[in-house]
Amino acid sequence: MESLIFAFNAIMPIILLIVLGYILTKAGFLTDEFLKLGNKFVFNVALPALLFINVYSIESFSDIDLSFVVYSLIVVSLFFLAGLLLVKLTIHDSKQKGVILQCCFRSNYAIIGIPLAESLGGSAAVGAAAVLSAFSIPVYNMLAVIALTLYVTDEDGSSVSTGTRIKKVLLNILKNPLIIGVVVGMIALGIRSFIPVRPDGTYVFSLSGSLPFLFKAIKSLSSVATPLALVILGGRFDFKTTSDSIREILIGTIVRVIFVPLIALAGAVLLSRYTSLVNFDSTVYPALVALFGTPVAVSSAIMAEQMKNDGKLAAQLVVWTSLLSILTIFIEVVILRNLGLL
Repeated sequence: MESLIFAFNAIMPIILLIVLGYILTKAGFLTDEFLKLGNKFVFNVALPALLFINVYSIESFSDIDLSFVVYSLIVVSLFFLAGLLLVKLTIHDSKQKGVILQCCFRSNYAIIGIPLAESLGGSAAVGAAAVLSAFSIPVYNMLAVIALTLYVTDEDGSSVSTGTRIKKVLLNILKNPLIIGVVVGMIALGIRSFIPVRPDGTYVFSLSGSLPFLFKAIKSLSSVATPLALVILGGRFDFKTTSDSIREILIGTIVRVIFVPLIALAGAVLLSRYTSLVNFDSTVYPALVALFGTPVAVSSAIMAEQMKNDGKLAAQLVVWTSLLSILTIFIEVVILRNLGLL
């Protein structure tokens, strides 16, 4: 029951905010214009601020086993490659291919992953989860930009050449606000490592201590990102479109909430128990559940909308993977606890 409460409390706030957005839109309180402008604000301002704060809050990279990070990034990359094959074989609409591909490898780690890891493993697990976020979030967003650019066409409907597509992918990666937020956070971390420390252990200069007005402003923006993104997603949810895209929703949801955590977590357990390649402990598995077991990222729908893919399908995948992940996360937690890994 305790495990169920952990999973329930991690996922249900998302569902409730989505439902609120849906109700407010149906009641005419939120207009289509507000939802479009809100999408742009969240993607370009609020989420980058959230990612910056998450990375800047990391204390040190030196206390984490790099094999844990390497394993996670390799598995994410493999899911991306497997997703390429999946969408080629099963998805026909070019605007939906990138959306389903994104669902195969990208989880809601930035928004609910770290809180979920804390619920499962306490402060020790938060350290591992926070360090992993500094690596996984840039990789997630770079792969997402590639996924959402691969299948697009020019405005006149003609196919994009390979050279043009590569240039567009690289340019979109460099311009992506989410990646910029993480990179700026990494730069701030690098600068902090050269700042002298006082006898009491505090830094001579820090954003929170030396520039509190700036830190509080960024912190306030970061706190807006999650609730606003979810309310907007709920407002854009369309049940009619759901019936038209039920096949694509089923494919993306089943892959995201069943196959991805099953393969990733089973692989971690087997490698750790039966090989000498890795030796994951109870501080690592909460972060692995958070990375691979959570629903598709909220920002995936915002990116899909902004990059001319099927934003409605992406939004629905957020909703349905969030609903079903309540059950699958509970099952994952029960199994890992029975194995003595949580």
